[in-house]
Amino acid sequence: MRADAQRNRDLMVAAAAEVVAEQGAEASLEEIARRAGVGSATLHRHFGGRVALLEAVFETSIAGVCTRAEELADHPDPLQALTIWLRGMVAHIATVHGLGPALVMSADHGSQCHLRIRTAGRRLLERAQKDGSVPADVEISDLLKLVNGIVLASGEDATQADQLLTLAIRGIAPAPNQ
Repeated sequence: MRADAQRNRDLMVAAAAEVVAEQGAEASLEEIARRAGVGSATLHRHFGGRVALLEAVFETSIAGVCTRAEELADHPDPLQALTIWLRGMVAHIATVHGLGPALVMSADHGSQCHLRIRTAGRRLLERAQKDGSVPADVEISDLLKLVNGIVLASGEDATQADQLLTLAIRGIAPAPNQ
């Protein structure tokens, strides 16, 4: 990529991060282009649309979530590893403004970021399923929707979101002898 093209791309990603933090994932693409000091056509030429731009904004964030799943892959307790990762996802989505809706959008478009998260989480889920601690019919896409829904329902309050996730994991009736 030419130096000026890379500079424009970096300006657009930085402007998008700022606008998405203020207005959420549905932020105006025209406002993003304006703040970056480029035209809408330049933004569309570089990214093609909202999902690709949001992926660029959240790339580092997504990489951290996937790395955490890799770190937990050898955890001695598969259910605890999955639970730790889901709690991390809840905290992460709650604190990175706009990430939750962006993940929903990217899921609808089969984005690479969403695929990476699903792959990372699926590995942890499959370990817990092989261990027998999670039923075989649980899907990673359902867990990710649950996590996203919890964060949205909590108003992005990380503490409340964690409490709701605890309730979801435990269920409404604790097992006997607990």
